[in-house]
Amino acid sequence: MTVSIEKDGPIWTVILSRPEARNAVNPETANELARAFRAFDDDDDARVGVFYGDHGNFCAGYDLKVVGSGNTHRIERPMGEGPMGPSRFFLDKPVIGAIAGYAVAGGLELALWCDMRVVEEDAIFGVYCRRWGVPLIDGGTVRLPRIVGQSRALDMILTGRPVDATEALGWGLADRVVPKGKSREEAEKLAREIAKFPQLCMRTDRRSVYHGFDYSLEEALIHEGRDGDKVLVAESVAGAARFAAGKGRGGKFDDI
Repeated sequence: MTVSIEKDGPIWTVILSRPEARNAVNPETANELARAFRAFDDDDDARVGVFYGDHGNFCAGYDLKVVGSGNTHRIERPMGEGPMGPSRFFLDKPVIGAIAGYAVAGGLELALWCDMRVVEEDAIFGVYCRRWGVPLIDGGTVRLPRIVGQSRALDMILTGRPVDATEALGWGLADRVVPKGKSREEAEKLAREIAKFPQLCMRTDRRSVYHGFDYSLEEALIHEGRDGDKVLVAESVAGAARFAAGKGRGGKFDDI
């Protein structure tokens, strides 16, 4: 097994471990990743996921030894899965990427699939597959420009150059930069903070952000209001009552 899951209450950490290949993904690993994140999304007690690459690297992409064999067209993938596994899923719950070392090629695409990225100070992003004529087919050409903008996305996609943590933070590709060796710890800490919030409201707002790209501005506003009205009835009244009773005053998040 190259993928494992560690649970801490509502926090699930999915760990990718193929150190001999800098956590490059082969077909078996892709299937394991997909199964792990499906299980996370299906578990009613799970609230926030963390995606972590063990042994100092997040993921070096798809295993080029498989590509070089010429057998990629024979690889069968279950419906909805990408070559890297969960890259074409839309989960109902957030996942935070804990990024150490290399997150390149398909590994960059898995990092982009995450809702947020906690990045170690010496981490490297890049479309390294540019060197070998291997395309981005796990969401890279779709998610990267949405996150960093078209011009910066094309900079990365056309040149294949490395982007370090400092530049990634300035672009919005990294959400937090942390010391080396701390990405998992800090991502899990962030996950616990998110897991404390009323979940229906948080997930509804998250879904609206993603689905807003599918609609015109007018249509997106209608969908946002329609789904938000359901939350007001199901969750907001109770939350407002807690505030009225004295909880969470002064912007405090630890007493809600």
